[in-house]
Amino acid sequence: MVKMSLDTVQVMSGQVKELKVSPPFNGDARGSWEGKEGFDPNQLELTTKPKPPKPENAVTVAVSSRVLFRTEREQKVFEQKGVEEYLRYQIEHENEPFAPGPAFPFVKALETVNARLRELYPQSEELFDIVLVTYNHAHVGIRLINTINHHNLFIERFCMTGGSSPIGYLKAWHTNLYLSADAEKVREALAEGIAAATMFMTEKLTEVSESQLRVAFDGDAVLFSDESERIFKTHGLDKFFEHEKENEDTLLDHGPLKGFLEALGKLQKKFYAKGQRLDCPIRTYLVTARSAASSGIRALKTLRAWGLEIDEALFLAGAPKGPMLEKIRPHIYFDDQMFHVEGAAEMGTVAAHVPYGIAQKYNSQQKMSSGK
Repeated sequence: MVKMSLDTVQVMSGQVKELKVSPPFNGDARGSWEGKEGFDPNQLELTTKPKPPKPENAVTVAVSSRVLFRTEREQKVFEQKGVEEYLRYQIEHENEPFAPGPAFPFVKALETVNARLRELYPQSEELFDIVLVTYNHAHVGIRLINTINHHNLFIERFCMTGGSSPIGYLKAWHTNLYLSADAEKVREALAEGIAAATMFMTEKLTEVSESQLRVAFDGDAVLFSDESERIFKTHGLDKFFEHEKENEDTLLDHGPLKGFLEALGKLQKKFYAKGQRLDCPIRTYLVTARSAASSGIRALKTLRAWGLEIDEALFLAGAPKGPMLEKIRPHIYFDDQMFHVEGAAEMGTVAAHVPYGIAQKYNSQQKMSSGK
């Protein structure tokens, strides 16, 4: 299995273009330029970028700075030298942009979808809204802003907690998905009903589409509850098949990421309404170890009953997921088992762990038995 790595990388260097600041105006000067014939305040440079949507209208994706950017070097300074030296280091290097992290291509793909949505629905606020969430002190904000401008990202909302938990803020933002490198905070978010996953940097990364957002989901304990997985873990494969056959007309309960799939589906339908089903910039995948004939029908019936479409469904009957994900090349793949996350990483897929359900109990037992 590939080693999950957060090895330090070279931080991208180079000066960032200085922000343009308009000279101050007194009251008389303000009156003079407001009174000029043909003056339009909307022509000011500050309004050239689209406004972020209201949180209640948007699909809000909260991303930790540690997964959006590569911050391993800075993390080592914090761990080895403490918070004061860490802040000093950040200020001294605030004109050096961070390199892209594992969530970077995913965020760029969200912005690509937004651009297409704005073309079709100029006044709509049903868009992806990206919130940068960080435990950092506000002093680090300048470097983060410089980095965002350097990479031409459109991220206007920041949540800098200075070491405090961000979970309360995530709820206030109506967050649809939270991505972080901190597994404890991810578990805390899931406990509060917020879709969340832990992201990792792999040693190998596969190139992904720049024109289409691709999101892949495992089924049990991700889109669905862990009900069926509990049968498999406690009673074995034969009992699992028997249980699924007996309950094929009984809907599975929802899992932690059902709501995010719903949000993706809502935006997909906006493209379908404009006749762009075949040219939709969002594509979703179900990649499950279930067998199609013996246990797949229940999963498909559940999705249909929920009113959700999945663009592609792969029932692997226990075969490794990594090779299939290598062909799909998703921007992100969600799974509740680290075994599959590591397998995806081995093939260069950015995979995110959803620490939910009975599999977490077995993961912990395996770590204890191996001395990890």
